[in-house]
Amino acid sequence: MKLDFQKDKNGLVPVIIQNNSTLQVLMLGYMNEKAFLKTQKEQRVTFFSRGKNRLWTKGEESGNFLNVNDIQIDCDNDTVLIKATPIGPTCHTGSTSCFREETAKGFVYELEETINQRIDNNDENSYTNQLFKRGINKIAQKVGEEAVELVIEAKDDDENLFKNEAADLMYHYLILLKAKGLKLKDVENILKDRAR
Repeated sequence: MKLDFQKDKNGLVPVIIQNNSTLQVLMLGYMNEKAFLKTQKEQRVTFFSRGKNRLWTKGEESGNFLNVNDIQIDCDNDTVLIKATPIGPTCHTGSTSCFREETAKGFVYELEETINQRIDNNDENSYTNQLFKRGINKIAQKVGEEAVELVIEAKDDDENLFKNEAADLMYHYLILLKAKGLKLKDVENILKDRAR
């Protein structure tokens, strides 16, 4: 596929930047053909700045570069999606994203939000809320049971049962995090620190 820069009178196409790890949308910018080719060649995101009227490599002043992991072109050949690894905050305000900080980062984060809503809204028909009300000891016990069941299934050859036990453990782990007043993001931050 080849980008169609002629659709816009200024020869620009919109470019959506998405965090390669979390899938969080980080920002929107524009590229002309030169910016696109430079981005491909250097594997660092370069935009065409409409305000500066020139090529602008994200991070050229701040050091907060966007290193390219993947480039996709939409079905109309007039929009780009770039999955990138950000070096530092993306937004000029110092935030991770130019959009609301708590945007979804994949289904597990959506599940965490659903769990929080069922507990916060005191949904009487929700297993999640019922378990939460039983207290930290019952929640921790359930996580322990699910962990043991996962280990047992790991020793067998039934991949489907193993995946289901892994899902059960993840689900109950998210309830335990809620009971401890933590979020998945808190644990993710520990892992990021360890990866450095």
